[in-house]
Amino acid sequence: IGLNISEDYGIADGLVKTDYEEFMGHLPEELAARIVSAEPLAVSWVETRTDTEMKEFEALVQVTHDIIAEAFSSKVITPGKTTSEEVVWWLRQKVRDMGLDTWFHPTVDIQRDSEALKSHIEAFSNGYEETVIQPGDLLHCDFGVSYLGLNTDCQQHAYVPFPGEKQVPEFLSQAFASGNRVQDLFTDSFGYGLTGNSILRTALEKGRAEGLRPSIYTHPLGSFGHSAGTTLGMWDAQGGVLGSGDHPMAYKTAYAIELNNTIFVPKWNKDVRIMLEEAGYFDTHGFRYVNGRQESIRLVR
Repeated sequence: IGLNISEDYGIADGLVKTDYEEFMGHLPEELAARIVSAEPLAVSWVETRTDTEMKEFEALVQVTHDIIAEAFSSKVITPGKTTSEEVVWWLRQKVRDMGLDTWFHPTVDIQRDSEALKSHIEAFSNGYEETVIQPGDLLHCDFGVSYLGLNTDCQQHAYVPFPGEKQVPEFLSQAFASGNRVQDLFTDSFGYGLTGNSILRTALEKGRAEGLRPSIYTHPLGSFGHSAGTTLGMWDAQGGVLGSGDHPMAYKTAYAIELNNTIFVPKWNKDVRIMLEEAGYFDTHGFRYVNGRQESIRLVR
């Protein structure tokens, strides 16, 4: 007899104490021993994506990518004039103009050679101050939209060229490639029935063995932005996540493949953090990105 009670998932923990006590008071004593949490059923229902949903989801992720591409272009950004916060509000307005919605307030942040890398706590807790975008800046956004009961969550990078500069500097392209490598090591570790904590541990060990400095904080994605299902790390829990990190990975589930790699860039004499997030899907055929992934830094032009 499954009840809506759970220690690890709010979506499976909706039964209030008063109703529980009333239910138990009317339940025959011989049935009381059969009471269990209905968490597995609730989580499975929420995390499973249907084929129809995935068709719509792929289109929605494409829309998300298209909006980011426009935001990180000369149509929106004028170096030396446009601020990071103006790009944020352009994203909000663009979404509304398209009849969509956002499930979280977007962020646009900047890494440049003259400023120290923010700590994880500062970046994730305090956010970023409004800053005028300048040539030579490495831009990063965190952005997602909602439509038809589905949610996207995406992080990408762009570079603001100096006058006459035609391509992203090689040192930044190499740094970006390290982020893609962490993605590959991580998603190659996926497996049916494996827990999020075991996948996290394997991927981090592989990355560190290659001299990378990865951080992984991937979450289920779909009906909710941060949905129920297998959690694979948190930015402040790289040793594993209690409860949801022990949930086994199932087929037909979607994830926000969210992670970063910190790499020292001699040209800037500082650490740079490549922060990536793309929608991914796992089924009997293995893992795939829902609508591809960013494999090179965008050029603002």
